[in-house]
Amino acid sequence: MQFEYSEKVKELRSRIEAFMQEDILPNEALYEQQVAEYGWTTPPILQELKAKAKAAGLWNFFLPLSFGEYSGGLTNLEYAPLAELMGHNGWASEVFNCSAPDTGNMEVLAKYGTPEQQQKWLVPLLNGEIRSAFAMTEPDVASSDATNIETTIAREGDEYVINGRKFYISGACRAECKIMIVMGKTDPNNVNRHLQQSQVLVPMDTPGVTVVRPMKVFGYDDCPEGHAEIIFEDVRVPVENIILGEGRGFEVAQGRLGPGRIHHCMRSIGAAQRALEMMCERANSRIVFGRPMSKQQSIREEIAKAAIEVEQCRLLTLKAADMMDRAGNKGARELIAMIKIAAPNMALKVIDRAIQIHGAAGLGQDTFLAQMFAWQRVLRLADGPDEVHMMQLGRDLMARHETI
Repeated sequence: MQFEYSEKVKELRSRIEAFMQEDILPNEALYEQQVAEYGWTTPPILQELKAKAKAAGLWNFFLPLSFGEYSGGLTNLEYAPLAELMGHNGWASEVFNCSAPDTGNMEVLAKYGTPEQQQKWLVPLLNGEIRSAFAMTEPDVASSDATNIETTIAREGDEYVINGRKFYISGACRAECKIMIVMGKTDPNNVNRHLQQSQVLVPMDTPGVTVVRPMKVFGYDDCPEGHAEIIFEDVRVPVENIILGEGRGFEVAQGRLGPGRIHHCMRSIGAAQRALEMMCERANSRIVFGRPMSKQQSIREEIAKAAIEVEQCRLLTLKAADMMDRAGNKGARELIAMIKIAAPNMALKVIDRAIQIHGAAGLGQDTFLAQMFAWQRVLRLADGPDEVHMMQLGRDLMARHETI
């Protein structure tokens, strides 16, 4: 594996880093002010920065070369260090049109969508004109096992009728969210539990779709994105809205989650790297017991451990991205599982140390630490909880040593 970034990646990193330093980080306070003012509508500063990034060609990096005409022109390995930079801020990835859940939905539409579905929904998403949501998780079943999903998708003539309840559906609270990919069961009695599910496109304004409330995360409502609880009551969509075909929802979900998992990990490393840098700055500038905090041995040890942990996960992420490029998502699944377990846990430890070194200031709204800690905690559950990844990883590893 080549550890040195290519000239193309170096140039893009330099441009993105400059954009972060000049346009995004200085506007963090303004963004929060506008979120409070505009609620569930995208704040003007975010729209302004998106237009600026798009005009500069800093846009849609996430789709790898295998996606042909829809590709951002980069491999997964080339995209990884760019996503890390975006992770220095909780909303920066949207500025470059590289944010979840849109990225996963665009991958699904680019890989599995019909030409009509691509024209109607993928193109506006690629252009940053609309937002989207992915509705799988349900409150009444263990959704980490997708075969448990109870939402029904029943065919009646030329329509599918959808009934069910979802929650923690990221992005669905935003006014600009126009389309959801909904997972439910079209064939609940199929003896093969992995062929019971399907995925279907549901416009947000379809009659019977009710956004009940935003679910909070450690007290944050994550406005303007939000994590909606949604009820589907006799929601009707045309049969043309099915993705790939009936009974293939589990297959689509697996194809969607591989890249999404590693994208989250890339950004987790960026968040941890920023927290590490903040730790160093705070320790050098804060005087405790008559000398800089950085002179305290315990502080130096915490910073050293954080640096080691960040670098370990960075290298594992790059290895997983490289394997995805060479062997595909399925061939890289063990490495993807490893980094999906390791990166959020690492980020939580590093951010927690940064909070401790910042004292009371680390708990409040004047740094990104508290909210970023909450976001990283979510990632131990999002796209599959740690336990599921460990169970599957352990199973795969043991299978190679079976003798009976």
